[in-house]
Amino acid sequence: MESNCLYSKKILQSGLLLVWICGVLLIGAALYCTQMLPTFLKEQTNIKKSDIFSVGLDDVSFPKTTLFTAPRPFIGSAGERQALAVKSWLGLSKNINVVLFSQDPSVFSFAASFGPRVSVETNIDFTFLGTPFFHSMVARLLTSSSSDVSVLIDPDTILLSNFLSTLKYAHKLDEDWLLVASSRNVCNFPFRLGSDDKSWLADDGNPVGLQKLQDFLDQNSRLDPCGDRMLVAWNNGNVPLHKGVLPPFLYGKGLHNRWIVTEALISNYRLVIDTSLTISSFYLSDLDLMNYTKNSWEQIGNSLLGRLYGSFSFRRANFSNMFRSFQCAKNYLFVNTHQNIAYPLNEGILSLPFRKKEILNCIDSINLLEGIEGCFLKEPLKVPIAISLPFSLESMLLLCADRDKSIVLGVAGYSYKDMLMSWICRLRRLKVLNFLVCALDDEIYDFSVLQGLPVIKCSYPTTNISFDDCHFGTKCFQKVTKVKSRTVLQILKLGYNVLLSDVDVYWFKNPLTYLSSFGPAVLGAQSDEYNLTGPINLPRRLNSGFYYAHSDNITIAALEKVVMHAANSNLSEQPSFYDTLCGEGGSHRLGDYQCLEPETNLLVHFLHRDLFPNGAYRGLWEEKDTRKACMKMGCLVIHNNWISGRKKKLERQVLSGLWDYDINDRMCLQPWHNKKVMSYF
Repeated sequence: MESNCLYSKKILQSGLLLVWICGVLLIGAALYCTQMLPTFLKEQTNIKKSDIFSVGLDDVSFPKTTLFTAPRPFIGSAGERQALAVKSWLGLSKNINVVLFSQDPSVFSFAASFGPRVSVETNIDFTFLGTPFFHSMVARLLTSSSSDVSVLIDPDTILLSNFLSTLKYAHKLDEDWLLVASSRNVCNFPFRLGSDDKSWLADDGNPVGLQKLQDFLDQNSRLDPCGDRMLVAWNNGNVPLHKGVLPPFLYGKGLHNRWIVTEALISNYRLVIDTSLTISSFYLSDLDLMNYTKNSWEQIGNSLLGRLYGSFSFRRANFSNMFRSFQCAKNYLFVNTHQNIAYPLNEGILSLPFRKKEILNCIDSINLLEGIEGCFLKEPLKVPIAISLPFSLESMLLLCADRDKSIVLGVAGYSYKDMLMSWICRLRRLKVLNFLVCALDDEIYDFSVLQGLPVIKCSYPTTNISFDDCHFGTKCFQKVTKVKSRTVLQILKLGYNVLLSDVDVYWFKNPLTYLSSFGPAVLGAQSDEYNLTGPINLPRRLNSGFYYAHSDNITIAALEKVVMHAANSNLSEQPSFYDTLCGEGGSHRLGDYQCLEPETNLLVHFLHRDLFPNGAYRGLWEEKDTRKACMKMGCLVIHNNWISGRKKKLERQVLSGLWDYDINDRMCLQPWHNKKVMSYF
């Protein structure tokens, strides 16, 4: 028994010795294999490490951010200042991209030099002078879900590297937030951006650190918390920025940023933080860059907007959720001065009396009550109207006509404002920009100015235009149509060709090239005939809601006869067109498609209905897919007529999908829209 135990003990010791020997051998083998790693693997490992350090800590930890702005053309000193600002943004981190809202060719050329990091966005609403609408910009960037953070910034604003650190700390917060930072005004900035677009250099070429730059700004700049150039940033979280719908502000007019912040505070969806103390943003003064000759028109637009929204008075905001960000030593704190609480990262919200003494000293050293809060408690801002309205027809034609001196004329009253906007949006989608709106009443005139449309008041304006009773056959309709021909005649006499298009005409393609090919002394007009066979120039089948008139003596003389005939008629102008140009009963008809007015020799050409169908032709509006049916037939346009009543007309067009206006957000529908048009009914 004892010998068996001794034998077992020896076996156990031998086993343990074997395990130890095997362990030593394995460790040795591992060390040997490590030393014998292939050279290319070592090189790959080194490359990965160097890549990380070349990107830098900021690029590894900095959230993916997109800066949005609407620059002026990149020409002259304005272009140089904007170029410097954009380079200062891109040099901060490789995780920063820039989107420029513009239609100007110089902006496209500038963006192309930076590759994919800078892009140009044109699919938003602009005024006819090229100024973007702020509410359309915001709607567009809210659909940009690829970034962690979105930033709205003035194109002249230069950023320093503490922009990175502030956003990094904010990005760590567990709730959705909105940051705002006021920019400083600098008269002379004696530093230049290095060739790498990352470092700032002194005159002697030596690099300048952030602290020195900050000290210079503190001593030589003025922080205006109520200034126009305000940076606004937010994380792309799950909650909206605010309740309600943004007014149609013009970008760069100094009020839209404060409106956003006020509404964010009132809605209380997000933590609103004033980061003016931790983000060094500044712009060079002597910027007389917004004062174009066209600026006066947009001043008027802002004045009308002020009238509409109570002279830009803001709703009184609750500042209990307004925080201010500041740096204490190397720590960032978010402090609510109204509730006397601090929000240090990773520690939760603590009452100020329980914070460390040094942090309390930092807070006491800053006058925390001097922030953007005061900007929202001021008296309502009054914006005077610098230039009287309306603008002249001559001045608008000079701005809007194309190189061939052709103009597309739309006529509308306030009851058709939504249909007018859908018509305008469609023209813009087709890149037809040589249009002009003729306003039948003061309400549609003011509305058109607010929407940035080129608009005139129609000659001999009518009054008492009914909202729901101004359709075909009514006395209101008779008055309105006679205004159209008078306005067309005015424009023709000024030397411009006119395509008159009712706003219920939907355009599939631009028909101007086709219509202008008929040449002088030919009036191309839509036919109202609905029978599929037979003549299309039968009596009273000329539609005066869509025709092209060339500016020549023959056409002008013939239109003068039409206007005179209509003035003495108790009917609308449409019968006057036919009876004057084609003769009563069609006595001046030529074949099945034309008429010849004998006194002036004006030829009237009735347009092919497959290309220009009326509302009763082939039952196109009753098709399951009107667009598909029309495109298959080769339509250039389709008229939404042969239906009685504004509501029925509106319903037919909206439900058919031939509608290009978002009535919820008051902007043109764009390819990036993910909303459905709100029903009217």
